[in-house]
Amino acid sequence: MIIALDAMGGDFAPEVNIDGAIDSFQDNDDIRVVLVGDEERIAKGLKEKNAPTDRISVCHAPDVVSMDESPSYALRKRKESSIAIAVDLVRDGKADAVVSAGHSGVAMAMCLIKLGKAKGVNRPAIATIMPSLKDPFVLLDAGANVDCEPNNLLEFAMMGSAYSSALFNKKEPKVALMNIGEEETKGNELTKETFKLLRKSHVNFVGNIEGKDMFRGRADVVVCDGFAGNITLKISEGLSEAIFRMLKREVGRSVLGRIGYLFMRPALKSFKRQTDYAEYGGAPLLGINGTCIISHGRSSAKAIKNAISVANTVSMKRVYET
Repeated sequence: MIIALDAMGGDFAPEVNIDGAIDSFQDNDDIRVVLVGDEERIAKGLKEKNAPTDRISVCHAPDVVSMDESPSYALRKRKESSIAIAVDLVRDGKADAVVSAGHSGVAMAMCLIKLGKAKGVNRPAIATIMPSLKDPFVLLDAGANVDCEPNNLLEFAMMGSAYSSALFNKKEPKVALMNIGEEETKGNELTKETFKLLRKSHVNFVGNIEGKDMFRGRADVVVCDGFAGNITLKISEGLSEAIFRMLKREVGRSVLGRIGYLFMRPALKSFKRQTDYAEYGGAPLLGINGTCIISHGRSSAKAIKNAISVANTVSMKRVYET
């Protein structure tokens, strides 16, 4: 399996991308990584890390997309950027998947134009994995489409169901619609009309789900538009970080608290691991003819390593064909 990594994407590029690529070999025996970007900077980083030359290579890209550039501008003016060339490698069959922590809007636009949409798909969606009290669940759309029609959400439900089946081996994943109440009559016109479509569809639709119930494991797939999905994702990430920091602050305020922390430490580490975005690495863009994993701009080497693992899994299971 060959993974094309946008080495210049992200807040800490290319260093964390180089480190993440090297670290990914520990968990994946069958992959090779192509680092796409500034050849001189990447080669220097690889030499410093004594990287295995048989599993990692460099593809030079003279240009970079900045975060303040629009997708339309990047498509016209950044044809030799690291993300553009990384997607080209997938399109030309020289790589099996692309991973990027750069401009997510540009990555999506490049994939749509260069790889094309899967048959029957009107709008691709970002599917992110979220933790719950039971099993992890799939949330989509997590930011690709801020304005949606009912038919779009029906598509998301079908893609999310197929993704959950492939990733977690679930035969009939439970699909729920994010809403402000469980009743069919609750919500806006989008959710009301979507509810009707989902009820008639072949997915295992279990009804509306409120924000407070998503993390209780009531559904395997939660569907919403990209506006609500992205806010949900960012709130949950920020809240988990805040809770962990508050716990550490409180236990440090007394001697008993510090003593108790010694016993709580393994549990707190487990909690942090389950809620840390870096553990999930990145989210696939479902509905395109290929595998694209979109990662956080602030991704660490650990996040990049795990994003590469996600790309490997999604490609092996050929999720884009389901």
